[in-house]
Amino acid sequence: MQRKGKYYCQMRRMDYNQLLKDCLKQKSEAQKMLYEHFAPSMLGVCFRYTKSLNDAEEVLQEGFVKVFTRLNQFKGDGELGGWIRRIMVNTALTYLKTNQKYRYELSYDEMPLHVVSTENPIVNLQSKELAELIRQLPTGFQTIFNLYAVEGYKHAEIASMLGINEGTSRSQYARARILLIEWIEKFSLKEKKGHYGTK
Repeated sequence: MQRKGKYYCQMRRMDYNQLLKDCLKQKSEAQKMLYEHFAPSMLGVCFRYTKSLNDAEEVLQEGFVKVFTRLNQFKGDGELGGWIRRIMVNTALTYLKTNQKYRYELSYDEMPLHVVSTENPIVNLQSKELAELIRQLPTGFQTIFNLYAVEGYKHAEIASMLGINEGTSRSQYARARILLIEWIEKFSLKEKKGHYGTK
């Protein structure tokens, strides 16, 4: 009980030193605490890049496997949450590239719009309606928009991550933004129930 209390106090102050040390010693209690602390917010990150909650949960699990196997690489020169988030984003991109369903849709050419599932993870996403609109974008648009507008990557970085040129990243972001503006103007967010991609 004393150790749990110590973890709790440290995490409230955003001081993860002891928790990280115990995770590196493969202590299951510490690993569980770390997972439970970050999993809800990281599920939201994974969900932004996928078209279903099941896929987001799969990315989340794969991401945390990487987190625990690479934890010794975290040097403490930034926030632990930011480091974990980058792993989740990269895991999501790998998932899109290797999953047959997404690999087919991960195109940066003109694509017809389509409706996706409206299931939502039980996490507190800010601007939930906008997040759902972004998920209605074709996978290529959705990925670039999230990387640039949500994660804050520069177009040169996005181009390197996705294996495309910088101009393609810029144009895809611009087209995604235009689509979102059109949808917001055309439909009332309160009245629509997940069919923002229809015309």
